[in-house]
Amino acid sequence: MDAQGRGRAEEIDPADQWVLNPDTGDYELRLNNSGGDSGGAPGVSAPRSSGRRGAVREGDGERRGAAAGEGSRRGREVPRQGGRRAAPGPRGQEATASAENSAGRRKRKAPKARRKKALLWTGGVMAFLLVGASAGGYWLYQHFNGNLNTVDIGDRGNKDVVTANAPLNILVIGTDKRTGKGNEGYGDKGSTGHADTNILFHVSEDRTNATAMSIPRDLMTNIPDCKAKQADGSEKTIPGTQNVRFNTSLGQDGRDPGCTMDTVKELTGLQVDHFMMVDFNAVKELSTAVGGVNICLAHAVKDDKSHLDLPAGPSKVQGEEALAFVRTRHAYANGSDLDRIKSQQQFIGSMIRQMKSNDTLTSPTKLYKLADSATKALTVDSAIDSVSKLSTLAKELTKIDTKNITFVTLPVIDNPAEPKPITVVVDPVKAPQLLSMMQADTSLTEVAAQKKAAKSKQNALLKGTRAAAADVRVDVYNGGEIAGGAQQTVSWLQNDKGVLKSTNKANAPAKAAKTTLEYAPNQADQARALAEMMGLPATAMKPGTKDAVGLQAMVLTLGADFKGAGTPITGPTKIDIPKASADKEVCAK
Repeated sequence: MDAQGRGRAEEIDPADQWVLNPDTGDYELRLNNSGGDSGGAPGVSAPRSSGRRGAVREGDGERRGAAAGEGSRRGREVPRQGGRRAAPGPRGQEATASAENSAGRRKRKAPKARRKKALLWTGGVMAFLLVGASAGGYWLYQHFNGNLNTVDIGDRGNKDVVTANAPLNILVIGTDKRTGKGNEGYGDKGSTGHADTNILFHVSEDRTNATAMSIPRDLMTNIPDCKAKQADGSEKTIPGTQNVRFNTSLGQDGRDPGCTMDTVKELTGLQVDHFMMVDFNAVKELSTAVGGVNICLAHAVKDDKSHLDLPAGPSKVQGEEALAFVRTRHAYANGSDLDRIKSQQQFIGSMIRQMKSNDTLTSPTKLYKLADSATKALTVDSAIDSVSKLSTLAKELTKIDTKNITFVTLPVIDNPAEPKPITVVVDPVKAPQLLSMMQADTSLTEVAAQKKAAKSKQNALLKGTRAAAADVRVDVYNGGEIAGGAQQTVSWLQNDKGVLKSTNKANAPAKAAKTTLEYAPNQADQARALAEMMGLPATAMKPGTKDAVGLQAMVLTLGADFKGAGTPITGPTKIDIPKASADKEVCAK
């Protein structure tokens, strides 16, 4: 049955059965409502509706004009009035009421807050979640689930979708694998794919901001030993290698995305919770699904290698042209991968804005195509290998306003070992600063006023009197990555700082992402003294509610952010590096 109640079931366009409910701002599946029968998937009952598909589409004059006529075909459908089901009357009255209600509902708009909840990025990693999966949409749910590809990464990452009260790190990998019709001509035919485009998406603990850090493919780094599942189901240990390009962390010698996650962890000091991987075809399909992505060029570009031919100024690209835009590097001044990263960030930011636009959110057809393309494009880890799991993840991500999503690139410099530099190495000054900020969950952008207020309240814990070093009592546990960290810290406190009442309590019960200091209200002066010695951030301070009794000691638990005794835990609060915001359009130079 089609949207007008005519046609055969096999002629249905699935996208046409999803409509926006103006009362909730959510999309709902509308199968055939006539007589309560379902013309959709077998065994699926159609949910009752407060309006037909035509009632929520502007400019649908034919449907408005035919409303009374359709009333006779919907004789058993009881219209709603004022949120309650009206008693059925004569056909003419019922059709008139239905038409009036439909016309009234056309003028209502989804709540503004609802329209903002659509945080997505390249690869369409969240796009399809807007479609939803109600009981009536079970068949679509199964369809999208079947599209997803999964890689078993063993014990890496977060086995839960998210962890409450903790930052979230998602590695987005764009490979140069050539799949899909027409893609065989790009680069190395038959390539298994390398980590060509890499973005570590760090979401803050309070979900108010995010940092999307690009990692250059030509970065010279160390790849650690890693275990990877092979095609026959066996697990292979792949030896690490030193001073090689980052992009070889995937594909080379049988390495899988888990090996790339290991490499990112060693490089950044950040635990990666999940990965999402897409290839060339995803850019083509997703850019087409949203009706094109707006980009801007500071000068005209004609690149014979990527086949990009665009004028200066704004353009809208999709399909082959979109792929050419994100691939080109010879069109820019330096012709380097770093220039290409900037244009890719511009493309991602624009796609986020396009996906959030009313033009996309109010189009069931676009949403369905976007959902279908996104799920077909995605390869994910097993912890997020279903629509329901990705929906849980999406709820966390949709809390972030696009103005608080900052794009940066890991600071690098030309490789000094090369006479004519082709590759890059980590900037020894700025890279540690940026990584320290991310490890400390410090935002690179201004965030909501409530966060500033909360931060001020937390910073107040560091203000006040400080106890003498000889009066500080602390038990030290090691929950970090450095073996012997607790003893190292105790030795430093006693020998260098005069904190003689410090005790090594060995390993903590579990690993800790961040260093914390737990103390009682009457130990606040001791806590402030220790925080000053160790460079603890305000977020590490965990005051209790009951006073300590007798000689009770504070509890210091070293986390993954502990880099060694005497090295301040806290990172900088600001850094001077190029940044871009997801809510602003810039022109690629």
